[in-house]
Amino acid sequence: MKRLHVHLAVENLEQNINFYSTMFGCQPTVQHEDYAKWMLDDPRVNFAISNRSKKLGLDHLGIQADDEATLKGIKQQLDATQVPVEEQQGAACCYVRSDKYWVTDPQGIAWESFHSLSDIPTFNEQNAASDGENPYACRPTKDDENKSSCCG
Repeated sequence: MKRLHVHLAVENLEQNINFYSTMFGCQPTVQHEDYAKWMLDDPRVNFAISNRSKKLGLDHLGIQADDEATLKGIKQQLDATQVPVEEQQGAACCYVRSDKYWVTDPQGIAWESFHSLSDIPTFNEQNAASDGENPYACRPTKDDENKSSCCG
């Protein structure tokens, strides 16, 4: 089974947590000082927000796979698009370690396909989220300076 993943970059995390908790009718499944995530079943979506990016709004979209076999099937579909696919095995991001495949659609929107393996205590493998050094520590970018191990 698959779940749609949406990640928004927000300015005021607390205000947005209140807004989305009210809109979804539930509190976040995961919440940290710089990140919140709702794992909704109706609609089936992994909706995440963070205040780690300087660019507000849509950060990236994705498909979350429930298992490795489903992720491999998604990878075959990504390969068929004939755009470059970036593979990340065991990537640390968003307080989770995951296997991932990234593509960019014709509009320039990043799409993350992933299978989560385990929870981790930090946003990524960089310093703690509060250090402010690397707000783009997850999502691959064309700019190697911002490139690291994972999502937006």
